[in-house]
Amino acid sequence: MIKINIACTKLSSIALTISVLCAGIAILMVFGSSLGCWDAITGFRASNNYNNLLGYSALAAALLSLIYSVKYRKNKGILKSVFALVLGLGILAPSVISVFQQSVKAPPIHDITTNTEQPPVFEFLIDNRSDAKNTLVYGGENIAKQQRQAYPDIQPILSELSVEEAYLQALNVAYIMQWTVVHQNPSLLSFESTANTPFFNFTDDVIVNITAYKYGSRIDIRSVSRIGRGDRGVNAKRIIEFTKLFEKTRINLTLFKD
Repeated sequence: MIKINIACTKLSSIALTISVLCAGIAILMVFGSSLGCWDAITGFRASNNYNNLLGYSALAAALLSLIYSVKYRKNKGILKSVFALVLGLGILAPSVISVFQQSVKAPPIHDITTNTEQPPVFEFLIDNRSDAKNTLVYGGENIAKQQRQAYPDIQPILSELSVEEAYLQALNVAYIMQWTVVHQNPSLLSFESTANTPFFNFTDDVIVNITAYKYGSRIDIRSVSRIGRGDRGVNAKRIIEFTKLFEKTRINLTLFKD
């Protein structure tokens, strides 16, 4: 009986250790770039190749330990095994979620803008950007058509603010979203920024242009990924979030009337 107790304790401890290590490695692959361990694409590829292997390894160890602990009714072993099982399932969660999201696939594009006819043109963040594989030259009607089909809600912001007020408000939103503003051109009412994704720390380039529109202003945004053919909808989500924040935090003015 003593040997069984020792075996259960060791097995559950080993399973928990394996699961913790696997979870730690999985987390490190996602956030290692943010910590300066490697570049974004290295972490992304490693996660794609090994995340499920880590998850299944943790799950297998946890299940083996759980079966053994339940069979011999060892409560401490059961608790450790269940915790290890939860960690294994957590590692596999992204893959499980992606299966249910397959019907909502983003098109294989990485350049999203509120103005597909005359996209804002970068003047500071040119094609010698660090680690950039994609060009900042817009892909034309082929890209525009895919964007319109996938993201019909990507539209310019039409505001009652003056162009100067809209420019300051747009800068404010960029700071709220924690973009790094790398270039400002107040005379042209334009600024350029870099934005990093929360997972894997991919760097995207963003430009915001403000122009006069009727009795107010028009704000156009363009967001471009430096790496990858597709962006999994990240650039579109960024523009939508910017739009919502602009409307939410906008300066209150009396609406102009035609």
